[in-house]
Amino acid sequence: MFIVSLHYIVDLDIVDSHMDAHVAWLKEGLADGWLLVAGRKVPREGGILIARGNKADIDAKVLTDPFVINGAAEVTVTEFNPSFLASGLEFLKT
Repeated sequence: MFIVSLHYIVDLDIVDSHMDAHVAWLKEGLADGWLLVAGRKVPREGGILIARGNKADIDAKVLTDPFVINGAAEVTVTEFNPSFLASGLEFLKT
């Protein structure tokens, strides 16, 4: 499992100019099943994604994010092993 942290490196007006493409990319990731959760950081300086798959695939997928392609955000991918889960989230251990 992975935490993907996006950090904006340009003004928000530039980020917003790529938002529609980024949202379409997020929706595709959710539909494909590798992306589980996505949301904005507070304050609005980037975003956090929770993803599953293997490291090479996740690293490749985040490079296709329109924010990354267009130089609006830097990305960090952190792998972790979920050890403790709330009831109903057991599927995350697989």
